[in-house]
Amino acid sequence: MFDLGTSFLASVARDPDALAIVDGDVRLSYSQWLGRISSLVAALDGIGLKAGDHVVTVLQNRWEAASLHWACQFAGLTIVPINWRAKPDEIDFVIENCNARAIAFEAVAGQSMAESRLAPSIPRIGVGVQGGEAELAFAEMAAMPAPIATARASADAWSLMLYTSGTTAKPKGVPRRHRAERMAGVAHVAQNLYGHDERTLGVMPLYHTMGVRSLIAMSLIGGVFVCLPRFDAGQALTLIEAEAITNLYLVPTLYHDLVHHPRFVETNVSSVRKLGFAGAPMTDGLLGKLTDAFSPELFVNHYGSSEIYTFTINQKAAGKPGSAGRAGLNQLIRVVKLGAASARDLAAPNEEGEIIALATSDEAFEGYWKRPEADAKSLRDGWYFTGDTGFFDADGDLYVSGRVDDMIITGGENVSPVEIESCLSLHPAVSEVAVVGLPDERWGKIVVAFVRRAGPVTADELDQHCRMTGLTNFKRPRRFEFIQAIPKSPVGKLLRRQLVSGDYEREQPGHSAGIPSSPVTIESQPDERYIPDSLRI
Repeated sequence: MFDLGTSFLASVARDPDALAIVDGDVRLSYSQWLGRISSLVAALDGIGLKAGDHVVTVLQNRWEAASLHWACQFAGLTIVPINWRAKPDEIDFVIENCNARAIAFEAVAGQSMAESRLAPSIPRIGVGVQGGEAELAFAEMAAMPAPIATARASADAWSLMLYTSGTTAKPKGVPRRHRAERMAGVAHVAQNLYGHDERTLGVMPLYHTMGVRSLIAMSLIGGVFVCLPRFDAGQALTLIEAEAITNLYLVPTLYHDLVHHPRFVETNVSSVRKLGFAGAPMTDGLLGKLTDAFSPELFVNHYGSSEIYTFTINQKAAGKPGSAGRAGLNQLIRVVKLGAASARDLAAPNEEGEIIALATSDEAFEGYWKRPEADAKSLRDGWYFTGDTGFFDADGDLYVSGRVDDMIITGGENVSPVEIESCLSLHPAVSEVAVVGLPDERWGKIVVAFVRRAGPVTADELDQHCRMTGLTNFKRPRRFEFIQAIPKSPVGKLLRRQLVSGDYEREQPGHSAGIPSSPVTIESQPDERYIPDSLRI
């Protein structure tokens, strides 16, 4: 199998003059980009980096970040991209954990780099950084005269290491080989039906698996990677129209912000024919809005992770809302009983359990970096235990209901937040919604809905909506809170833990036509409608 450097060379040979990357005024063909990448390879050699060394990057989605990614693939270096918002202690953790030999950063991360304890101990590459904050300047490195680079790594060499976001523990490094990265890119092309000359909006961060996959997929087909350093809905709309973007691959939150932007209705988005989403479930309401707004030829729900890129694919996401579809090209999927110790303890159809994926997939990682206890928890019987909950329906399609840790157990019954969120999202006055379980003396936990309103609506009206849509009684929210914004991670993932801990801002008084913004508890006498059927006498 090709390593990624050889793969890029093949793309240059096929389409040397085709546009490859766009970033503001920077517009490079494949042959021009290879020249810049070759200069970077020579410069990385010049600072003494050797095959297998780790290079950390703290960069936004700019052409420099994409170029360093490819330079590392050619040189046999392992790139370790991290969030450009990383704090000094987070940078130090990664440097120490992966034994980094160099680090690249830009001005937006300058303060954290200045306060980092370990960054000064290794060569620092500055991207647009002024003064003496970095020993090396990216612009000078990329302009060095150099012969065209050769691909030095084998398909079995390490390509990159992503770090999973830590919530209660330190982030886990996920090292991945060239062959797994390229296979994931090939599968991404096939599963999204990408053709020659595709143009994608490169806004999903290159420290996130979705961003890396978009970068590699475009290179495989002679496509164009249009950089947007950080997400801004207005700038994204400008680029979609100006660069005739043909496909979007985003998390649901970014789609939400696009179609709700005031300029969306006046922007020509007709070039976009293929939509794909991943990273989080998409509500039924948003699915409908996107279908109406784009009329896409293909609408893909992609379920996967950093560890194993593809679990399942649903290429008709709007046709069967909520379904994650069936196993991807390189995967087998099972649902085992909650708490199962073995991959053989299968859940029945329509029974909610934990989703597991075959760990020998061509796209799979092989274990976490220096975390044997995490391997023992997640890798068992040759399968990867995802920590996600879900079930197969009668047709054999997978539904992802949430995280094992997010499951709400109320009165002895399991309640999935995702199901309730999809129900509430269909109300026209609901802009966004998140559901969590909060402690309750009688029921263990009660279902609480946190709502960002798009217009006037009361808790009673939302409760009536849940009744009319047929939501089972004990799943209906016991309490509604109207808040300013739903807390999310930098890549748009819902942060339920902040809602549970109370780390959010309530809606300002008068925000929604004078409707109270304080928590509203839905009462009934008695609490009969919250009693699970299994507990009724």
